[in-house]
Amino acid sequence: MRRDPIIMTAQMGAADQSWADGLRRAHYPPERNVVDAHITLFHHLPGHCEGEIVERTRALAREFAPPDARLSDVMRMGNGVAFRVHAPGLLALRDMVAEGLHGLLTAQDQGQPRLHITVQNKVEPATARALHASLTAGFVPRPLAITGLALHFYKGGPWEPIGSWPFRGRARA
Repeated sequence: MRRDPIIMTAQMGAADQSWADGLRRAHYPPERNVVDAHITLFHHLPGHCEGEIVERTRALAREFAPPDARLSDVMRMGNGVAFRVHAPGLLALRDMVAEGLHGLLTAQDQGQPRLHITVQNKVEPATARALHASLTAGFVPRPLAITGLALHFYKGGPWEPIGSWPFRGRARA
């Protein structure tokens, strides 16, 4: 039985993933940049529930269409910078997973997350302020393609993929 925590992320379309990965490579400290750009839905799902979590994730992807999403603004996150993601339908899908895991979620995963794509973290405050100012100056809110859900085992650094499932249903969350 696996005990490693499970991370659930939303998958971006290829063009958005490439754009976010490029920003992350340019601005994230290289020694800390061990995963691709991502949108975290859950930080620490219980690894011993892997089978149930995989089945829930598959079922949601099978039933639901890709949710609408937008990059809404550039935000400071401590010593880093991220793009805020506005995606009510994605949060509704997340709530469906959370409801089924009631009593098993960590404190961090019990609340509603601020969906975002981190492009810089763990830098000096002045470096984060400069990037935030630069990205904010040219920012225009825009659509963001959300194409599926993915699960990963957290291994203390790089993640071990469990699987990914594209949205292919018709229902709207």
